[in-house]
Amino acid sequence: MQKFLRLVVFTALLAAPTVFAQRKIGEVSINVDKHQIPVHVSGSTPELDALARTAFGAHGRYRLVASGGEFDIRFSAVSGTQVRVDITKGLGTATFASETATGTNLHHALFRAADIAVEKTNGLGLRGFFTAKLAFIGEGTGKKEIYASDLFFSPGSVRRVTSDNALALSPRWSPDGGKVIYTSFYKSGFPDIFQIDLASGQRTTFVSFRGTNSSARFSPNGSQVAMVLSGEGTPEIYVSNAQGRQVTRRTRSDAVKSSPCFSPDGGRIVFAMEPGPQLYVMAAGGGSPQRLSVGFSYAAEPDWSRTNPNKIACTVRVGKQYQIAVYDLTKGSAEVVSKADFDAIEPSWLADGRHLIYTARDRSSSVLCILDTETGQSKRLAPANLGATLEASVWTP
Repeated sequence: MQKFLRLVVFTALLAAPTVFAQRKIGEVSINVDKHQIPVHVSGSTPELDALARTAFGAHGRYRLVASGGEFDIRFSAVSGTQVRVDITKGLGTATFASETATGTNLHHALFRAADIAVEKTNGLGLRGFFTAKLAFIGEGTGKKEIYASDLFFSPGSVRRVTSDNALALSPRWSPDGGKVIYTSFYKSGFPDIFQIDLASGQRTTFVSFRGTNSSARFSPNGSQVAMVLSGEGTPEIYVSNAQGRQVTRRTRSDAVKSSPCFSPDGGRIVFAMEPGPQLYVMAAGGGSPQRLSVGFSYAAEPDWSRTNPNKIACTVRVGKQYQIAVYDLTKGSAEVVSKADFDAIEPSWLADGRHLIYTARDRSSSVLCILDTETGQSKRLAPANLGATLEASVWTP
């Protein structure tokens, strides 16, 4: 258990209270009109209208206007699982694009149609991300349990995945979106790694060795899982197959390590390691870790962009606060991208390689937000009835 206490030094540091000016947590508005496309967005029903405006209002490439935008984007329900998007340009009446999207329900179909609209109009080659799903920790029951939802917590989409009545940590999606892997104390009172099949609800023990078992994360193709185990002493990076077998040690040092994350091609692993901590990269098969020159005394919680293999988001300390930074492998340096007067931690990339989900935290609570890394604009996502929300993992179909 003492080894686990060393391992959670990272979390304890991030959990320390920070004093700052009060504002609505998660909201950061940036005047970036020259970088945005003005659009008029509407839906054929109040429900579709609200969802469409929420989605585009959270996208840093767009600015919602009442009329006269560069594009007019209209969403219409075709059936209970289909939504048509019609796009006209400027003040013209000729159709610029029109397409019908099919989803699992009306909300999902709307988000698929909105992704189509983004891809037709953004002008930068960005992928849509509105159909993303989240796995995260919520404290609505008074305990840290795992939940899943769509990106905007639309009605009926929020689902509690666990009822462990114990501490749950670090949920991570499988690449196919069918499973969630996480750490929990529920069974033995010690941190073990479990996996839940979301369709059946079946939970299986993935790894349960002596010591701590935490920070499990799938490789992009799902064939391997990186994790932190302390059974041989100091918490080290290990890699197993997709069934939690053939567990092999990848690091060997006295320094505490955390948060392993595979590169998009699965060939490398980035992780945090003391002192500092700082970020290091090594081959997924093992070898000497190479430190990344992030430029901050504290850098942790790395997330490697699947869309842009040169970008790694992480949490850094800036003065007495924590902020989100993006390390550029081509430049060999990192830039702070959150512009908050609250703590910004735990980044998880969305599919366009520009936006990410993160935890915004003040002295009394935490909430999941979406961040435009180009501008620093931030929008709160999670509803209040879930209590504090944190540790989001993004899955994109």
